[in-house]
Amino acid sequence: QVQLVESGGGLVQPGGSLKLSCAASGFTFSSYVVSWYRQAPGKERELVAGITTNGGTTNYADSVKGRFTISRDNAKNTVYLQMNNLKPEDTAVYYCKRSGIPNYWGQGTQVTVSS
Repeated sequence: QVQLVESGGGLVQPGGSLKLSCAASGFTFSSYVVSWYRQAPGKERELVAGITTNGGTTNYADSVKGRFTISRDNAKNTVYLQMNNLKPEDTAVYYCKRSGIPNYWGQGTQVTVSS
């Protein structure tokens, strides 16, 4: 069955960095667009970044442009989110999503940015 497993979250100080990973299984990973979303307490889930099947095109939320980088390794069935210069407002649960019919979501990984 389709599985998406996020990892790499944690507690980091403002200005710090984290790299999230999402390991996929149960489908042909290289055939699907994948994205990172996040949801902060009391807020709706929002798109952070997306990447096309071969990694040739990426898109980012304005709030993370220049700080976050999405990438994928189709040989490892994994999508990454490198997060630099983290801010307290980046605190959220981060989810990866496989686009398609239906969409599939991972269980999420908590990122907390605090001094």
